[in-house]
Amino acid sequence: MQESHHIFIQGKWRKGEGGIRKIMNPSSGEVLTEVKEATEEQVDEAVLAARRAFETTNWAENIELRVQMLRELSDKLEESAEEFALLETRNTGKPIRESRLDVSDSITCLRYYADLVANRICWEKEMYDGTISKVVEEPIGVCGLIVPWNFPLLLGIWKLAPALAAGNTVIFKPSEVTPLSFLKLTELIEKSEMPPGVFNLVLGEGRSVGHSLVAHPEVDKISFTGGSATGRRIYQECAKNLKRVSLELGGKSPLLVFDDVDLATAVDWAMFGSFFNQGQVCVASSRILVHQSLYDDFLTHLSARAAQIVIGDPVDETTEMGPLVSEAHRKKVEEYIQIGLTDGARLLSGGQRIPDRSGYYLSPAIFTDVKQDMRIVQEEIFGPVITVQPFKEEIEAIQLANDTPFGLAAGVLSRDLERAERVAGRLRAGTVWINGYHTPHVETPWGGFKQSGIGRELGPQGLAAFTEAKHINRNLQLQPIGWYSNKGVSS
Repeated sequence: MQESHHIFIQGKWRKGEGGIRKIMNPSSGEVLTEVKEATEEQVDEAVLAARRAFETTNWAENIELRVQMLRELSDKLEESAEEFALLETRNTGKPIRESRLDVSDSITCLRYYADLVANRICWEKEMYDGTISKVVEEPIGVCGLIVPWNFPLLLGIWKLAPALAAGNTVIFKPSEVTPLSFLKLTELIEKSEMPPGVFNLVLGEGRSVGHSLVAHPEVDKISFTGGSATGRRIYQECAKNLKRVSLELGGKSPLLVFDDVDLATAVDWAMFGSFFNQGQVCVASSRILVHQSLYDDFLTHLSARAAQIVIGDPVDETTEMGPLVSEAHRKKVEEYIQIGLTDGARLLSGGQRIPDRSGYYLSPAIFTDVKQDMRIVQEEIFGPVITVQPFKEEIEAIQLANDTPFGLAAGVLSRDLERAERVAGRLRAGTVWINGYHTPHVETPWGGFKQSGIGRELGPQGLAAFTEAKHINRNLQLQPIGWYSNKGVSS
């Protein structure tokens, strides 16, 4: 890749003809590099390249090639794992140990979908009328993949691996804020034997490049992860011609802490669920619901532990919390903290900038004395800001947990596993962790109820999201079956 060439179309690097964007280091506020973004015309070129590749190459039919490409990409990523982790940390601000997990999980995801499609069995059965039916899963076609800035590599692989495994061709748009890891991944793809046009990369913001991709008539499917407001606009645009769509949107996830838990363990899980990746996680446990018998002690321990979080340079191995991704995002989070104070909530601790740090740092904020209708309880903040509420009875905890527009994830902490399972069954969320939090598993579906999205990623469901099911029925006798057979027609 040449220094100014940041668009990848038809297997070749191109110079972006759009604006120049500075890519920042959130931990210092310094410029890491500059990239040239795509124009609407270049998006059109990328889409048409993907269309040609889908219709004129053997990518969709050649399972062996797809499996080989995914496995080779996973091997190359593994060989460069530390380089990718450092790049991800410098671009996002997340601690290096978290970036290493992201790279490792990305490798696992590529291999999972390679294995899944390699071992896929076609369903076939003799029917009641003597015919044979089989169901095949075919690729949808040209897919636009749009990912956010909080897990640039991992969430991108969550889409790219099943899309390619299924036989689709893709146009990939990373967040304009954090494109570096996928620019690097594209260099690995460039060196592979993937047919030109199967994978295309365009940089740019959502209002121009993203909208052009979503609205393009030659794009058959959009898979988007990001904010709910943007997701609604994408859904409306895709509805105009019934374009296939998957949306993984916002969350306001609850963590329910019952009265039989070990207090220190519960605080550990609350800390991990709330402040992992600076709270910039769609499933972050931003609402902690604690049984009233533990409430006061829980708050004391939680605020003490939050004050001990090691906030610093994300490249430092000892750092537990890095900066927020950008100055604009930090200001947004600070606005929500002020909203909480204005609405009458009590800021128990945190919520301040770190005075001796030049990057976009913010200490973790804990709110108490909140009401269910407050904006800090109902709206996704996407930062290190949580609310803690008491409850008396199990039914009250369930009602509070379900009382937001979102339903992405939830957690239940209790030694009574029968109760935990019962509560999990009544929580309206796509993922519920019992005595744990945050860990996704590539074999299981990921997605939300209500306004947290449509469709699922990961697991077999993630592959199905990039396929169309086709039923083929064979009449082996070649004889008419039904009312109109042998009605006096001579041979």
